[in-house]
Amino acid sequence: MRTATTPWNRVSRRPLTDVLDELRTAHTLTFDEASPGIVVMSVNRPHRGNSQTVEMFGELAWAAATLRNAPLRALIITGAGGKAFCTGFDLDEVDVLTRMTVPEFTELIETAASVSTGLRGLPYPVIAAVSGPAAGGGLSLALAADIRIADQTASFSAGFVRIGLSIGELGTSWNLVRLIGHGRAAEMAFTGRTVRAPEASRIGLADRLTETTTALDAAIELAETIAENSDDSMRSTKNAFVRNLEINSFQSALEVDNRGQALAVQIPTTRRALADLQSEAR
Repeated sequence: MRTATTPWNRVSRRPLTDVLDELRTAHTLTFDEASPGIVVMSVNRPHRGNSQTVEMFGELAWAAATLRNAPLRALIITGAGGKAFCTGFDLDEVDVLTRMTVPEFTELIETAASVSTGLRGLPYPVIAAVSGPAAGGGLSLALAADIRIADQTASFSAGFVRIGLSIGELGTSWNLVRLIGHGRAAEMAFTGRTVRAPEASRIGLADRLTETTTALDAAIELAETIAENSDDSMRSTKNAFVRNLEINSFQSALEVDNRGQALAVQIPTTRRALADLQSEAR
């Protein structure tokens, strides 16, 4: 319940308790605060390989928009149950798609696409903790994160062609090429084959491969390390990465970087940190 002591508006950060209370009304997702400011969002259909549904697309888009103004230090995305990250669209709901009109289907894919843009646009780090398969739309979800951590059970598949679809879905083609290069992305897309955890780590599809713990435990540990740094500097860094992915000009990228640094040095915590460094150097 919002009170006079916890005001917020559309451009301010909402109290985290308010955000989590709202998000926990979801049917296909769960939300837990693993550490202060670190939230785990789980795709919650373990009985169906955490596969996606029309309802889930709507809830993911809503969650990404709601989390925009949450006072988080990091968001972790994973699959409930630990046996599957997300296996793509639930084939039991295919008949729902075939009954849709063109405007209805267009609205659905635009909603689904807003999940990728919404997660990429969050102003703090997003980590995908991948255990088990991340396939089809599940791969798209993992690619929307800034960092992917995998354990030995993880696998990745862009098997759209195997069911007559294109990889041009939910930003997968755009993200995959930038992560692993055109040739490797094309080979994955044209064959629809599954990439296992060791190969995913070797080619850069997984940024970290854990051998001694689960992907979720490793993601929480990484998020806690990230949270030790300044909140404002993390947000500025995230903004620079996201904006510069859209820029082809080096000069334009420098302007984004310079703007971020100029703003950063005005932040009191940054000024105190710089003063401390200066004192230590004397």
